Amino acid sequence: MAGQLTRRRFLERSVLAGTAAATAWYVNPRPALASKSSLEKLNLAAIGTGNRAAANIQGCASQNLVALADVDANFLDAAATTYSGARKYRDFRVMLEKEAEKIDGVIVATPDHTHAPAAAMAMRMGKHTYCEKPLTHTVYEARKLAELAAQNNLVTQMGNQIHAGDNYRRVVEIVESGTIGPVREVHVWVSVDYSGAVLTTGHAKPEHVDWDLWLGPAPKREYVESRISGEAQTVHPFHWRWFWDYGNGGLGDFGCHYMDLAHWALKLKHPTRISATGPEPQAEAATSGIVVNYDYAARGELPPVKMTWYDGGKRPEILSTYEIKDEQGKPIDWNSGQLFIGEKGALISNYGTHQLLPQEKAAALTVPEPYLASSIGHHNEWIEAIKSGGATTCNFDYAGALTEAVLLAVASYRSGETIEWDAKNFKTLNSPRAQQLLHREYRKGWTL
Repeated sequence: MAGQLTRRRFLERSVLAGTAAATAWYVNPRPALASKSSLEKLNLAAIGTGNRAAANIQGCASQNLVALADVDANFLDAAATTYSGARKYRDFRVMLEKEAEKIDGVIVATPDHTHAPAAAMAMRMGKHTYCEKPLTHTVYEARKLAELAAQNNLVTQMGNQIHAGDNYRRVVEIVESGTIGPVREVHVWVSVDYSGAVLTTGHAKPEHVDWDLWLGPAPKREYVESRISGEAQTVHPFHWRWFWDYGNGGLGDFGCHYMDLAHWALKLKHPTRISATGPEPQAEAATSGIVVNYDYAARGELPPVKMTWYDGGKRPEILSTYEIKDEQGKPIDWNSGQLFIGEKGALISNYGTHQLLPQEKAAALTVPEPYLASSIGHHNEWIEAIKSGGATTCNFDYAGALTEAVLLAVASYRSGETIEWDAKNFKTLNSPRAQQLLHREYRKGWTL
């Protein structure tokens, strides 16, 4: 029929439209545009099917889930029961090769160490990609995924779901509008404790887990489990987060969630200096009680910023100078959050709420009317951007830089060196040990 938009033409247009989302210097704070046509559903493949992955698949369930890959047969079978039309695979590489002509996009939600190989393979095949946070396991991988997204004009989204909440939008508006004045200092802290972990050997491998595939690009080792604070735990499916070969501790798990708001509100991208301190680093496992000092250069008329990260129960000393109470006048224990220090006041926030400080002077500050539209949903942003050419708010340009900043702190901590960072040329200026931690050699059979 004349004027009919075929599937092939629809996808060609969506790839071209993805250029703006993939290459923007800063995130577009407005949500993706609603689809303006009744285009057919996308065909999606999912890499990872259990726990967080299951939630991501559910977030995209309005589309056609046609293929599923998981190294865990129990997770895979459970997902296939829900999405009975999807074809099952254990190895995502096999799935992508066999389904290449049948899929439009890929959802990646595996342990951190396999994010980049999976996402990179999908993007090299021209597939729009949604990848869970943190975007990658190493700094170099984050840079590479951002480059691939731009080079292939793809619609991308990192799974930083809290970014879609209205509370973060209100905080961004307050900071952008100058309510608290120019901000040169911001503190970010989380109460999470990733310490006390050791790997243990001599365990029988579960039959439902393909351990070699689970290891992916990580160094070869026999099946292991762990002890965390004296308690026996399996590494798969969750406690891999404690171990450097697979995760990056508290920074890896929560850095992209909590530093996101500072990056968004203050238009931060690449830090120029990163200095992390904490307990003596362990060879295999993460620790807690890490403090990271970041320096960011001025951005246009915005002044330079010092951002400090704290985990394992550590908090900024300046927090104790504010009396923070709820509506009933009871003190609030703000155990995780962000604190923006401006020339005219301060702003404290977390996932769900925010307050101007000091509270006794807050009434004199002018808060803007909301101007950032509510998100249509983090997953829906990605879906609708593929269909209509709208923007995603955590595209890989934005999310890649955010992930780089988080993982540079890991490199600084593990190396014991302060990093003077040349982002343009992707190198440390003074930290040879840290430079070696920006990436690692993949195991044979795995590529980026």
